[in-house]
Amino acid sequence: MKAFVYGGVGKKSLEDRPKPEIADPGDAIVKMVKTTICGTDLHILKGDVATCAPGRILGHEGVGTIETVGAGVTTFKTGDRVLISCISSCGKCEYCRRGMYSHCTTGGWILGNSIDGTQAEYVRIPHAETSLYPIPKDADEDAMVMLSDILPTGFECGVLNGKVSPGSTVAIVGAGPIGLAALLTAQLYSPAEIIMIDLDDNRLAMAMKFGATRMINSADGKASDKVKALTDGKGVDTAIEAVGIPTTFELCEQIIAPGGIIANIGVHGQKVDLHLETLWSQNIAITTRLVDAVTTPMLLKTVQSGKIDPTRLITHHFKLDQILDAYDTFGRAAETKALKVIIDA
Repeated sequence: MKAFVYGGVGKKSLEDRPKPEIADPGDAIVKMVKTTICGTDLHILKGDVATCAPGRILGHEGVGTIETVGAGVTTFKTGDRVLISCISSCGKCEYCRRGMYSHCTTGGWILGNSIDGTQAEYVRIPHAETSLYPIPKDADEDAMVMLSDILPTGFECGVLNGKVSPGSTVAIVGAGPIGLAALLTAQLYSPAEIIMIDLDDNRLAMAMKFGATRMINSADGKASDKVKALTDGKGVDTAIEAVGIPTTFELCEQIIAPGGIIANIGVHGQKVDLHLETLWSQNIAITTRLVDAVTTPMLLKTVQSGKIDPTRLITHHFKLDQILDAYDTFGRAAETKALKVIIDA
């Protein structure tokens, strides 16, 4: 089968690999129909994710059709259309019982990280019964791909951890796909203001179309002053970090109001300074999280009802044999105006 392989820092290739086989009774082999590229995949290529070794097939999102199942799988059968969760969960360990599927002792974020992932013609899914979701008959498969990771990540790590509430003020630092996913789902809670901050005017314009109330281009280094001016000098109740670099996290520290919450989503490959000399007395909270995908069933219903349309995030389509072009397009988003790319297997 064809598969996209991480070869080390900055190295990537489309290779022929053996088709995966059942390794455990709880496994399923899924024939991929659609997948996508995540910002985390770019972090892997930069060497920011030490757990991902060279030779790994990347990808942790997508939809497909079940090819075969292990003897322990009873809720799925050959031919079923399924949504693949980016998080594999056994449903039995201590962390799973606490709803922290991302820390499952035999699962978590393993696809495209510690085991081969979805950017291939076939993928092996461990713990299939608790890591796959049936796709409704009338569902848009492109929309379903957005439910693998980006929508639950923006919602859980940004909106829920940030305790967005009616009438509150929210700033989302980073108007890339994950920041826009947080924007879409934040509106479920009717905040009074959603301020989008980015360097890219195109992405900021998209954010305004998606429901942001204000936009700030931070290229001049004055984003903090502009946020304070918009909030009567107080800052925002929730600051969502959606990039994963020191500059954006420190901006969140500068714009958070007393009693507010900084909700980190970004994948950080470098240390970030925590300015306790200014924050120690401000009654703020800082949250971190790897998505647990516990909200996927709820978000699926929300998407099916038309309350959220995640297909608005999709800008490009490629075939699997064009995946190197897809990575190039996604990696040069400022030039190509790419948000999410769909890769059809």
